[in-house]
Amino acid sequence: MTTEHHIDFAAPPADVNIVHEFLDGVWSRDASLTADERLAFELALVELAANVMQHADTGAGVACRLRMIVDEASVSALLSDTGRAGDIDLAACEMPDELSESGRGLALVQLVVDELGYQRVGSSNLWTIRKARAAA
Repeated sequence: MTTEHHIDFAAPPADVNIVHEFLDGVWSRDASLTADERLAFELALVELAANVMQHADTGAGVACRLRMIVDEASVSALLSDTGRAGDIDLAACEMPDELSESGRGLALVQLVVDELGYQRVGSSNLWTIRKARAAA
């Protein structure tokens, strides 16, 4: 069975707590995911949303649309935002040394999901993440 969940928000005033609250609602309605699947996906999605909120804002805020799909094979999310275009090379993302205070975001996302994608579509950034389910 496939379920879809979505939320639209603007940051500010929203912050990453809105993503945590959204996921709490998804997890309460979809008990098919294991605790490990939920934990990894939540870590990736919250980190991605935090990066968008921090780096895509041009000073006027960022409007975001988050769509999440859960099926037997995977859990995935599409996050679109109206922020500035990213100059992003996902293939070059790597964890910084342990003393660095920043720069872990996208590398961390890549560590816990099977796919991370980014593209600029018109005036929006489109981010995708997908994590295969253990049962798949």
